[in-house]
Amino acid sequence: MCGNRGNVARGRYDEDFSFVSGVVKYLLFIFNFIFWLIAMAMVGIGVYARVIKHGETALAYLAVDPAMMLLVVGVLMFIITFCGCVGSLRENICLLQFFCISLTVIFMLQLAAAVLGFIFSDKARGKVTEIVDNAIVHYRDDIDLQNLIDFGQKEFDCCGAVTFTDWSMNVYFNCSDENPSRERCSVPFSCCVVTKQKGVVANTMCGQGIQKVEFLEAGDVIHTDGCIDKVVDWIHSNLFLMGGIALGLAIPQLVGILLSQILISQIKDQIELQDYNDKRRADPWR
Repeated sequence: MCGNRGNVARGRYDEDFSFVSGVVKYLLFIFNFIFWLIAMAMVGIGVYARVIKHGETALAYLAVDPAMMLLVVGVLMFIITFCGCVGSLRENICLLQFFCISLTVIFMLQLAAAVLGFIFSDKARGKVTEIVDNAIVHYRDDIDLQNLIDFGQKEFDCCGAVTFTDWSMNVYFNCSDENPSRERCSVPFSCCVVTKQKGVVANTMCGQGIQKVEFLEAGDVIHTDGCIDKVVDWIHSNLFLMGGIALGLAIPQLVGILLSQILISQIKDQIELQDYNDKRRADPWR
C-alpha cells in the first residue's frame, strides 16, 4: 500500500516521537540529489553531442550512437533519482519503492552482464573486434573518432584490432594496387614506435608503406600487436583496479537500496503508530 506520512493526521500520543530518522531521510535525499545533478549533466552532454554536432560523435560508428546512449541513461537516471529525492523528502512509500526496485533491477542486470561476459568471453571478444574493425573503416570520417583511435593506439602501444594489417580495411590505407591514395599500405602515425629523446623530431611518415614490410622488420618501426590483445593483457594485469571500479559502481547502488529500505520500514512503522493513536483518540477505552 502506498503511503505518505505527511498525509496522516498526527495523534496526540506521538507528537514528539517519530520512527523516521532524520539522518536516514536527508542522507538518502543528498545521495539522490548528487546523482540527479550528474544525470542532468549527462542529458546536457547527450543533447549537445546529438544536436550541436548533428550526431557525429567520437563513437558514432561503434555499433551504437553514444549520444543516444548517454541521453537514455541520463533520462532514466534523472527519473529514478528524482523519485528518490521527492520520496525521501515527502516520505512517500510509492516513490521510494519505485526507486528501490529500479536500483535493484539495474544492479541485477549489471551482475548478469558481467557473468555472461565472463562465460561467453570469446563471443564478447568477437563483438569487440567487430566494433573496432568498423571504427577503423570510418577512421577518416570523423575527427573525434580519429583522435580516439590514435589515443588508444598510443596509450596501449598497439596497431589495428588484431594486427597492424587491419588498417588495410580503411579505404585510404588499403594495400590493393587499385588504391590511388598516398597512404596506400600505410598505417597512422599513432602506430609508430616513437623515440622520446630531447631534440629529436618524430618522423610522422614512419608508417608509410609499412604493410608491405615483413612482420619482424615492421616491428622495428611500428607496434605490430593488435589493440584487442593489448587491452585484454592490461585488464588481466590490472584486475584489482577493475575490481575496484566495479565495486565503486556497485556500492552507491547498494547504499541507495539499503537506505530506501530502511526509510520505507520506518515510514510504515510511523503510519502504524499514527493509526493506533487515531484509534486511541477515537476510543480511549480500547
